[in-house]
Amino acid sequence: MKPERWFDPRNKLFTHQVGFTSPPHDFDAAPSDFLRMSPPSVGVHGRMLHVPGYAHELTQRTKNFDLLEEFVECMANNGADVCGQVGTNWVHAGGKSPREIMEFCDRVSDKYQTPLHMAGLCLVEALQAMNIEKIALNSVYYWPDWRDGIARFLRDAGFDLCYVGNFVDQGFYPSQQAVNDKTWIFPDDLAAKSMQYVAEQAPQAEAIVVNGMCNFRNASGLPERMLAREVELESLVGKPIIASDVALYWRIYKTLGIAPLGTHGQLLSSLT
Repeated sequence: MKPERWFDPRNKLFTHQVGFTSPPHDFDAAPSDFLRMSPPSVGVHGRMLHVPGYAHELTQRTKNFDLLEEFVECMANNGADVCGQVGTNWVHAGGKSPREIMEFCDRVSDKYQTPLHMAGLCLVEALQAMNIEKIALNSVYYWPDWRDGIARFLRDAGFDLCYVGNFVDQGFYPSQQAVNDKTWIFPDDLAAKSMQYVAEQAPQAEAIVVNGMCNFRNASGLPERMLAREVELESLVGKPIIASDVALYWRIYKTLGIAPLGTHGQLLSSLT
């Protein structure tokens, strides 16, 4: 259970305290991105998962799934109001279903009196909130087994996948190794090219889903996630783009009962 003192707002540094975790060996942008668009009442802390010898394999996610509960316990002990898990693949690793992930999140949230939101499940929740059924999955940098796993997870959740493909499938890179060598940071113009390609492959899709935490360099050369590109790309394709990072932030804001500052895409703009 969460220590009793955290239920007294006088003991907190921030009105809204958010904890993030990310996969091992990944300096994750989520805490920084979330804080930059949040009101001053929000404070953010990060806790990376530690797995020696981690190689981003699905089997390693399955084997170390219990670290997510340890993360929530740690954050609850330190006064977090809500926890966000970065890494879309963790929901489908080991063949887990949407129901299994919902049950896990509910159990852990109840046990530590601190809601846990997992990025992969947040995709499902965001699509459901927008009453979207037909989707195109832009799997961007995902390895084939990652791509196939999240596609299966979304189908299990009841969505009609009109298209599924990563950067290799789309013809932008010759091999998965060439994609991996980019360490998930890609050229500026690839964001628009890839989204336009997916939109053309599945004109019947009501939304484009973007898994993972892809980065595209801006005009200054700095990597930016989908959060920074949403407005531009939604205008380009003429439909909502539901990305893992944005879906996670949306779900956290809903739990906190607040909205981000600034101009955003359709999902975040739905918050009031």
